Amino acid sequence: MRVARVVGGIGRTLIGVGLLLLLFVAYQLWGTSIQEARAQDRLGNEFEAALATTTTTSEPRSGPSGPTTTAPAPPPPIEGDPIAQIRIPKIGVTRYVVEGVGVADLKKAPGHYPMTPLPGQVGNVAIAGHRTTYGQPFYRLNELEPGDEIELQTLQGSFTYVVDGKQVVQPSQTEVLDQTEDARLTLTTCEPRYSARRRLIVTAVLRDDPLPASAPAPTNAPSTDPDDDDPTGQVVLEGAGLSGDPTARWPTFWWGLATALAALVTYVARKRWRRRWLYAIGAPFFFVLLFVFFENVSRLLPANI
Repeated sequence: MRVARVVGGIGRTLIGVGLLLLLFVAYQLWGTSIQEARAQDRLGNEFEAALATTTTTSEPRSGPSGPTTTAPAPPPPIEGDPIAQIRIPKIGVTRYVVEGVGVADLKKAPGHYPMTPLPGQVGNVAIAGHRTTYGQPFYRLNELEPGDEIELQTLQGSFTYVVDGKQVVQPSQTEVLDQTEDARLTLTTCEPRYSARRRLIVTAVLRDDPLPASAPAPTNAPSTDPDDDDPTGQVVLEGAGLSGDPTARWPTFWWGLATALAALVTYVARKRWRRRWLYAIGAPFFFVLLFVFFENVSRLLPANI
């Protein structure tokens, strides 16, 4: 009898752990999209407000569809701020782009590599995006082919890039982000899906007349690996970022403890008073705590675009 109880307890524990793992996978694939959608709404409001204040001082320029207008160069962007809206009609992508490719930046939107030119300017503009989590903006990036268009709306105007190449590289192959004399765009994401082993690179050339770069070209190519603490490539520390955000360790512990206590209290109350409706009362508290716990666990994990 005692052995049967032990075996039964182990079995129930394993089932519980398995369910938690499945819930965490579901959170990573779908729950993170809720956060990204909220961030996109906020970024959209900020970008549209900034855009409304710049269009009044625009200057004429020529484009493939005739004369257009271009606003003066904006001040250097601040990390986390929206700098553009990217549209890729073929794969149904419409997202606001933020400055920076850190873990926190890519949770909100595709990120512009610092120290590369802004969209529409001379040089190699580089943007990274998640492939499978946080709204998975670049999930279908592999479907792009030469001739497909990528549109970028910035505070300086609208720019159209035409895809001219696609390749898969190792994260250490930073040469794909080297600066160029012409105006082009490089999009980076993980390859294959659900893995960070390699990078999928899509390149495109600007179809419009380019603008002069607002800052000198960088002397070091940015890293294609968002695990690096310094993605500009100027100071790449060995193993940087592989352990995720260390400041999330204690929050993860306390939220995990609170989640376990919520489950335990609900279980004990159900056993003592034998009322099924007690599960209905405890379940909302448990799942809210579980969601926050999963968010902190994800902060501990390596950046994975």
